[in-house]
Amino acid sequence: MGVQLKAIHGLDPISWWPLAPGWWISALLIVLAILIIVLFIRHLINYPPGSWRKDAREALRQLRRASWQQSPKETAGELSELLRRIGMARFGRRGLASLTGREWLEWLHHSDPNGFDWLGRGKILLSLPYAPEERAVDQGDLDVLITAALRLVGSSKEDVSRRRQKFRIRRFRVSRDV
Repeated sequence: MGVQLKAIHGLDPISWWPLAPGWWISALLIVLAILIIVLFIRHLINYPPGSWRKDAREALRQLRRASWQQSPKETAGELSELLRRIGMARFGRRGLASLTGREWLEWLHHSDPNGFDWLGRGKILLSLPYAPEERAVDQGDLDVLITAALRLVGSSKEDVSRRRQKFRIRRFRVSRDV
């Protein structure tokens, strides 16, 4: 009679689930990296380097910070100048450079996609830069105008869509001629 041999059993296979903490951390880091990349690309699309939007936004933020140290008269003058520069960057000089007074406020009102009341609240932009120093103006009114200007800059997407539309038209014409 011989010796009876028993079958050799190996270890049970290691289950891949639940994941070890290191895998959870790796997965979280990958998701965060993807989110950061998507947000960065979105920021570059909305505010490409050297674009007027990025420069205008930064100038308006600096004006907001400086507005609490300088006189309201200076702030209103700088804001009026920045708004005019923003308008010219969006639509060009033709027809815009000659606008003054109520016409300028009407243009701002009609070209603002956010519907801010430039005709009512923007009147201080016309009078304050030329008013005497002792004229009292609430700093909050100027801050509201700066906020509206920031929204105007942030919602100016029509320039990007215009460029895309021109590209599509140009591409269509080229493909049609071929």
